[in-house]
Amino acid sequence: MTGNKARLTFLGTGTSQGVPIIGCECQVCRSADQRDKRFRASVYVEYCGLNILVDAGPDFRMQMLAHDLCHLDAILLTHNHKDHTGGLDDVRSLNYIDRRATEIYCERNVLEDLIREYPYVFKFPKYPGAPEWHLHVIDEKPFSIRKDISDKELVWVHDVGYHYRLPDGRLIPTARSLEDMIEENVSDDGDVKIIPIRGLHDKLPVLGFRFGDIAYITDMSSIPESEFSKLEGLKHLTLNTVSYNRHHSHFSLDETLQLADRIRPEHTWLTHLSHTFPVHEQFCKDLERMCSERDIHSIVQPAWDGLTIE
Repeated sequence: MTGNKARLTFLGTGTSQGVPIIGCECQVCRSADQRDKRFRASVYVEYCGLNILVDAGPDFRMQMLAHDLCHLDAILLTHNHKDHTGGLDDVRSLNYIDRRATEIYCERNVLEDLIREYPYVFKFPKYPGAPEWHLHVIDEKPFSIRKDISDKELVWVHDVGYHYRLPDGRLIPTARSLEDMIEENVSDDGDVKIIPIRGLHDKLPVLGFRFGDIAYITDMSSIPESEFSKLEGLKHLTLNTVSYNRHHSHFSLDETLQLADRIRPEHTWLTHLSHTFPVHEQFCKDLERMCSERDIHSIVQPAWDGLTIE
């Protein structure tokens, strides 16, 4: 896909446990409707000629296989919970195919957790076969993803591990220190501009992202007033909700409907959905009725795995 138009595909729309939940006998978990089968929350975005993944949770491998995806220009991480970072080891396949380190964009606190949770990735000299990551530290300020960010080709050296091939043909180790793997203070003057949206997941700072006229928000329970200007003029807005009742770290359904009416995109899509909501077909009917009763100026629907919006 080319141009500035964004296309977003939902790879996963479920909670941290996914749907169905192991051992659950409820109507939703036993539903035969494929739209009620939900991997952990993640999206694939085609934007300005780039292929971008938002979050790589435990279902990352199966999501990539299900959609026949074999190339990513960047992975953006919303926060540091395992249902959003637990699949990052599987980028090893992409390292081999693309002969490039995987470009990962995340906040400083997320990076610090990755260092603790994936120590073998950051051990020097590097363990042969460990995933190759190049990390970019971001915050709520706009940043850019550069096309063809690295001119250093990954070359596998048997029993030793990956090396970079420099333009002059020399081979050097991919990283000899933590500083070699990290780029601080990512600017917004590159090829493809991304607008982060600050939110809180209970007390944990998290990020959503805007790509053109599509904004993807998950795992939030509040949005600071200062961020709403970033959400003006949207065609599509994605919001998380896990239940009808108020939740300490996620929007309730009532809160998502209030946000949809305030932001007023053409379409609002609900994600990070739990099995406490009805089966997909009934949930669609319930949402249509609720929006009509409240005169909400946005079409609100539950997203499902495999849905593409643009």
